[in-house]
Amino acid sequence: MHKVGAAVMVLALAGGAAAYLGLIPSLSSAPSPPTEVVGPPASGPGLSLQAPPAAAEVLTAAQGPAATTAGIEALIADAVDDRSQLGRHVGVAVARLGDGKLAWRHGGHDLVTPASTLKLLTTTAALEELGPDHTFSTTVVRGRNPRSLVLVGGGDPLLTDKVQVPTEGVTSTYPRPASLQQLARKTAVQLGKDGVAKVRLGYDVSLFSGPEVNPAWEPSYIPESIVSPISALWVDEGRQVAGYAHRVADPAEEAADRFAALLSKRGVQVVGEPIQTRAGAQAPQVAAVTSPTLAQIVQHVIELSDNEGAEVLLRHVALSQDRPGSFAAGVTAVEATLDGLGVDLSRASLDDGSGLARTNELPVAALIQVLQLAASDAHPELRTVVSTLPVAGFSGSLGYRFVLDAPTGLGAVRAKTGTLMGVHGLAGLVHTADGAVLVFAAVADRVPVIKTLDARDQLDRIAALLATCGC
Repeated sequence: MHKVGAAVMVLALAGGAAAYLGLIPSLSSAPSPPTEVVGPPASGPGLSLQAPPAAAEVLTAAQGPAATTAGIEALIADAVDDRSQLGRHVGVAVARLGDGKLAWRHGGHDLVTPASTLKLLTTTAALEELGPDHTFSTTVVRGRNPRSLVLVGGGDPLLTDKVQVPTEGVTSTYPRPASLQQLARKTAVQLGKDGVAKVRLGYDVSLFSGPEVNPAWEPSYIPESIVSPISALWVDEGRQVAGYAHRVADPAEEAADRFAALLSKRGVQVVGEPIQTRAGAQAPQVAAVTSPTLAQIVQHVIELSDNEGAEVLLRHVALSQDRPGSFAAGVTAVEATLDGLGVDLSRASLDDGSGLARTNELPVAALIQVLQLAASDAHPELRTVVSTLPVAGFSGSLGYRFVLDAPTGLGAVRAKTGTLMGVHGLAGLVHTADGAVLVFAAVADRVPVIKTLDARDQLDRIAALLATCGC
């Protein structure tokens, strides 16, 4: 009985959350006639019940001024101007959802360092070029003779070497990634059918071109395991252990070594060490595993602010335009895609897809334009960019924010974070108390290190103030 009650409660909460987040569409058909509900009598022999009290309001009416230029300025100008919290260079832009004009701007036409808010541009371009249902395959093909194999990296950013078996009561990783263990099983089965028990193994990472490390990144990023060298073949994004920070020196070689070990466990002897090579253009395929959909990968990248995942998607945008799979070609491809969508990047200067490069410069208005596009009915293929934004106090990189210093924003703010040393940003949507939606972007990029937490909290307060805006 308790389990049934708990299940009903979970379904009710899930349905309410889905409706609140806009995941359940409104129905245009006429509603069904109400069903009469027969309850216990209000009174009777030995029974006298009081009427239940009126339910308290969950969302109160907007308390702030109207969402006009003057109204928004009255709400947030003082908070934005607080240099003691945000430093001396801040860019902010606010617009009404669906309105092509900015309702308010601070910082003029200055460029800012976007940090990870840049991932909004990269993921939008990837969805536009490839489509939300696109997937990436990691394959094994025949080598130059029947007893040689080549493991071919297909640029799957979430490839792992484990198989996740759902366990009752245990939450598994979402989305469920493709696995080298699955690939080894399929490969061993096919080799068994072919009567092959001993092979030499090569691996092909030629899908992406160099460099693997962005020259615009800080020199400490790789040795300090901030990010992995970017490769078309890796396990757990180049991490030594899934979920931990430590990265391996050569992600592709590590993936090939692990695949060889998995084949050995399946009874296939791998002779010698795996060597880097190139698969033949017409090499017969032995086995393959497929990634989650691009929409699911984009959700992962945005919710967790995944740097490696964003850099892989940058290269796929380049490849979709028949460009090399490199940093430079990826940036050019993303800019071309967004320009075609009407995003003004004429003054921007970009060097990567994740926002790790401090040399990136962007007008905050471009972040507004991308969010407006992703939310528009004209571009349903881009919707994942806004529908999976972290929710203040509940999910992703905002899971623990807003709780103490900006509670008005809890559940009302959905935004992508951006963080580098001295750089802090938020860009997303705000649901106002009276049901309207504002689009905003705020970046402070000259914050003294000692003010790191203060700047983050102040950005939360600015977004929470917008949640009180009237319309």
